[in-house]
Amino acid sequence: MTAVGRWGHISSRTSATLPSALYLCGPNHPLRALPVHLSPVSWLLVLSLLLQLVYAAYYFWPFALRRVPEAVEPNPEQEKARPVSIVVAARNALEQLRYLMPELLQQDYAAFEVVLIDDRSGDDTGLFAQQLTQYYPNVRLVTIGSTPENIAPKKYALTLGIKVARYPYLLFTDADCQPTSDQWLRHMARGFDTGADLILGYSPYAETPGFLNRLVRFETLLTGLQYLSFAERGQPYMGVGRNLAYTKQTFQATKGFASHIRRLSGDDDLLVQDAVQLGRRASVVTVAEAQTVSHAPETWGAWWRQKRRHLSAGNRYRAADRVRLGTFILANGLFYLGTLAAFVVPEPEWVALAAVWGVRTSLIVATYAQASRRLHDRQPLWLIPVLDAGYFFAYSLLTASLVLYRNPSRWK
Repeated sequence: MTAVGRWGHISSRTSATLPSALYLCGPNHPLRALPVHLSPVSWLLVLSLLLQLVYAAYYFWPFALRRVPEAVEPNPEQEKARPVSIVVAARNALEQLRYLMPELLQQDYAAFEVVLIDDRSGDDTGLFAQQLTQYYPNVRLVTIGSTPENIAPKKYALTLGIKVARYPYLLFTDADCQPTSDQWLRHMARGFDTGADLILGYSPYAETPGFLNRLVRFETLLTGLQYLSFAERGQPYMGVGRNLAYTKQTFQATKGFASHIRRLSGDDDLLVQDAVQLGRRASVVTVAEAQTVSHAPETWGAWWRQKRRHLSAGNRYRAADRVRLGTFILANGLFYLGTLAAFVVPEPEWVALAAVWGVRTSLIVATYAQASRRLHDRQPLWLIPVLDAGYFFAYSLLTASLVLYRNPSRWK
C-alpha cells in the first residue's frame, strides 16, 4: 500500500516505516532527519542513561554542589561537655601506630581519650601501647589474647574497646590511617551538634603511581559519593570504619554487633543499617580537615580480597537500600552490556550510540569532578571514563565470584 502526502508520493517501503505524522512533513522538514525506529539495544542504552540522569539529578549533583563551612571555632566548654573516646583496633600494627598515635594525641580538642586495642599481636604492638599509657594518661590499652570461636575478631575487639571507653561519644579509625589535621576530632564531634546519632566521614586513599591505585581511589570516590549523598537525602545506609563516629547509646541500642557478629565484615555498614532501622539519625562531615587517609591495597589480589569482604555484607542491607543501590549499579552495568551488544547487531546504529555515549561521558566526568571537589579527593578527569568502565567490569566479576564461591577472609 502506498501513501500520497501533501508534497507527493511516498513509496510503500517508506510508508511502512514512517509514522503517519511525518506524511504531512515536506522533504526538507527537520523531523525527517530524526531516527524513527530504535533497536532494542538502543532503547536499552537510552533507558540506562535516563536512570543515571535521575540519580545524578536527585542525589549526586545536590551533594556535589553543596558548600559547607570549612572551619569551626574552638569551644572548650562545649568540648568538655562532649568528651570523645577514639577507638582503634590494631593487630601486628607497630609501624602503623608509630605514625598514627602522635597524630591522635595531638588532636586539638578539650576532652578526649584514645582506647587502643591490641588484638592478638605477635609483634611489639602491645609493648608500644603500654609505653604510651605510661606517658599519656588519656591513652588506655585493651589487650586481647584470644577470640571466641564463631565471632568476627575485629567486632570482638571493638566491642571490648567500646565497653571500657569512658566517654559517651565514640570516634573510630584504623591503625593504618592518619588524620589529615589536628582538627579531625573537632570537626567529627561537631557533627553531633545537629542531634545526629551517627557521623559519617570520608576516608580517601593516598595517591601513588600505577593504574591500580587510580582505580581504587576512583572506587572510593564513587562509594563515598553514593553513601554520603544518600545520607544527605535522609537515606543513610553505610559508613566506613576508617572515619566513623556514633554514640555509645546507639551501639547499645543496636545490641552492638549482635545481629552480624559472625560476619567478618560489617562493623561499620551493618551497624549503620541496624541503627537506622531503629530510627537513629546520621549526619555527614566532608571537610578536608575531617578526613583520614590510608594506603590503598598494593596488589590486585589484596584489593580483590578486600572488596569481596566488603561486598559480602550487602545481602544484609535493608530491601529499600538494596533496590536503590542495585538500580544504580544495574543501570551502569546494562549501559556497558548494551554497548557491547551494539557492536554485534546486524545494523549498528552508530549515530544513536555516539549520542548516548557523548551525553553519558559528559555526565560522569562533570559529576565526579564536582564530587571530587566536595570531598577534596581530586581525580584525573581525562581518565574517569576508563576508570568507570574498569570499575563496573571488576564489580561484575566480584559479584559473580561471591555468588559462585564464598570464602570469607579473616581480618588481617
